[in-house]
Amino acid sequence: MYRVFEALDELVQTVEQAYGVPMTSNCMVPRNHVLALLDDIRNALPVEVDDAQDVLDKQDEILRGAQERADTLIGDAEDEAQRIMADVHNQTESMLSDAEARSTQLVSDAEDTADRTVDRARADADSTVSSARAEADRLIEDGNAHYQRSVDEGLAQQQRLISDSEVVRRSEEEAHRLVEQAHSESSRLRAECDDFVDAKLAEFEESLSSVLRTISSDRSALRRGAGISGGPSRRRRDEQDY
Repeated sequence: MYRVFEALDELVQTVEQAYGVPMTSNCMVPRNHVLALLDDIRNALPVEVDDAQDVLDKQDEILRGAQERADTLIGDAEDEAQRIMADVHNQTESMLSDAEARSTQLVSDAEDTADRTVDRARADADSTVSSARAEADRLIEDGNAHYQRSVDEGLAQQQRLISDSEVVRRSEEEAHRLVEQAHSESSRLRAECDDFVDAKLAEFEESLSSVLRTISSDRSALRRGAGISGGPSRRRRDEQDY
């Protein structure tokens, strides 16, 4: 490739240095030298360029062959895909059948286990209920016995207290004393309350009398100022009304 570029540079230099033809844009170049340079370029070109030209010349044929091979590969791939899908479908159906069988077996086993568990739970519950009832009966019997003992002891204690006449007598005397003291205190409180109420009523009566006197005086002044007649008898009747 180096010789190709060198020959091209030399060819360009030859054209640039060639003598021009008057009145035209043409030039005169040494034919033999230019042909020699072109031969050097042709000989220096790599074999790959020639192969590339062959490929370009045969590109339609190559493309047709590639398309045919591609179509063949696609057909083979589609056939293989259909075969694989058929195999997968068959395997899926087989797996589904196995899964349904295992699921049915698991459900049956679970139902058996659940039945056994329920039976054991019922047996345990019955046993627990029986034990609880027995314990409840025992507790009730113990409670009744304890209650009876407590009643008996209470009755005995009551008999002992009743038989102790001195204690009973002192208790009765103390009770009477407390009752009399309560009555005396109640009477004292009632008397104090009556005195307090009477004093308050007296204060209220005095205040009310003062108000009535003031009102009567104001009315008399009002009549005198307005020239109302009626005489002493009318004023006395008015005062008696109030």
